[in-house]
Amino acid sequence: MTLEGKQLIGQSAVAANGAAINAINPATGETLSPAYAAGGKAEVDQACELAWAAFGTYRETGLEARARFLETIADEIEAIGDALIERGVAESGLPQARLQGERGRTCGQLRLFASVVRAGEWLDVRIDPALPEREPMPRVDLRQRHIGLGPVAVFGASNFPLAFSVAGGDTASALAAGCPVVVKAHSAHPGTSELVGRAVQRAVAKCNLPEGVFSLIYGSGREVGQGLVRDARIKAVGFTGSRSGGTALMQAAQERPEPIPVYAEMSSINPVFLLPEALKSRAKELGDAFVGSLNMGAGQFCTNPGLVIAQQGEGLEAFLDAAGEAVKGAQAHTMLTPGIHEAYTQGVEGLTQSRHAREVARGPAGDGPNTCQVGLFVAKAADFLSDEALQAEVFGATSLVIECADQAEVARVAEHLEGQLTATLQMDDGDLDAARGLLPILERRAGRVMANGWPTGVEVCHAMVHGGPYPATSDSRTTSVGSAAIHRFLRPVCYQNLPQGLLPEALRDGNPEGVSRLVDGKREA
Repeated sequence: MTLEGKQLIGQSAVAANGAAINAINPATGETLSPAYAAGGKAEVDQACELAWAAFGTYRETGLEARARFLETIADEIEAIGDALIERGVAESGLPQARLQGERGRTCGQLRLFASVVRAGEWLDVRIDPALPEREPMPRVDLRQRHIGLGPVAVFGASNFPLAFSVAGGDTASALAAGCPVVVKAHSAHPGTSELVGRAVQRAVAKCNLPEGVFSLIYGSGREVGQGLVRDARIKAVGFTGSRSGGTALMQAAQERPEPIPVYAEMSSINPVFLLPEALKSRAKELGDAFVGSLNMGAGQFCTNPGLVIAQQGEGLEAFLDAAGEAVKGAQAHTMLTPGIHEAYTQGVEGLTQSRHAREVARGPAGDGPNTCQVGLFVAKAADFLSDEALQAEVFGATSLVIECADQAEVARVAEHLEGQLTATLQMDDGDLDAARGLLPILERRAGRVMANGWPTGVEVCHAMVHGGPYPATSDSRTTSVGSAAIHRFLRPVCYQNLPQGLLPEALRDGNPEGVSRLVDGKREA
């Protein structure tokens, strides 16, 4: 497929006239063609108008039709073939196998949401039939379901060109909820975005849906992003990116005459707690495995283990020795963009110059541009607690180990942490009491608490929570991964005493949609 460098608005490819956006191959520094002229107010207005026009029809599509649409998107993405992987590799510097896996995850989550839509449990149907003879007061007929909020603006992420981008989790869950989507493509991978965007366009056409169900806009400045969030026709936002970017969108959304929710995934250092018995029995194993997780994808995962917390002693020294040796042999991988590499370099430099942090080891420098030299630093708990600079996220393959005098100090460090996506307990059977003491703290601090694993890697399933208290996300009640992500884009509506002919099908007597319903307090299939 030939890339055209145009905005995809509804079923049209539109030539904008803004500043040129070119992808840069981070592994070579090469500027890639074509150039994508940034959109502006006109393109935002056109996409939002089409989305609003489509909403009334799309939100009432039948469960089977909407599920099939999501499956058709997955089919069309797979039909692109090798061209999608090749362009993704060129624009991101990620290895081919990583992009192939990410494509599988992208299509897998689309199909997961198709199954969720068919099941209909997300409608949360509740029916309380009329009780006209009830004393002392009769009850009217009350029926509730959930509906889509309205058109959703989705911002593509830098670190996942497929799974958190044009047809990623935010888009899939919004479409599943019955919400048209306007995507702002990430400027680091515009060609990959166009390929996927055209796949979604084809799916819209094949399923005979209104064209405004999907649009894709390019823009590297604030005009497009802020324009989408401030447009009255947009009713929610999905964002994955920096804390500064997420908070700016949150502010814009709250300044509207009608404030809207922004579901932003932003900043997390994902603490790993090495408990004493685990360190005593397997310090070297933990050190090696930790560095493997730290350097996965050049550390550019939102679940990267950026902080390790442990009680000082022989076990921690053995861990540091093993991790330090692993770091010295860790390959320097290409980072996603020159900008991300520059920010990483500055973050590491901050640790290097800190009077409170000590360098344990640095990995070999890479040969090409924008490579991520792995780093490991250590600091005392008292210094970590008093120095806010040590608590900042370094987005890349560098981590900080915190030495604590005892388990009480470990708990104080845990209490001091900001909101996190994950918290990990490395523990053996003898650590149960220590883990039991930390668990209530970690439940308050993180959206996912795990034992004896590593946070990198997020399963797309029903039970997953990929969220957490601020600044991990803007709304700790939600997840951006897994089937529960659909609930971000829904709201309840109650229907009182409506005649059968006016009720949505899922609420009618006889349950024509065949969905699970709570009727007079009892669950009925």
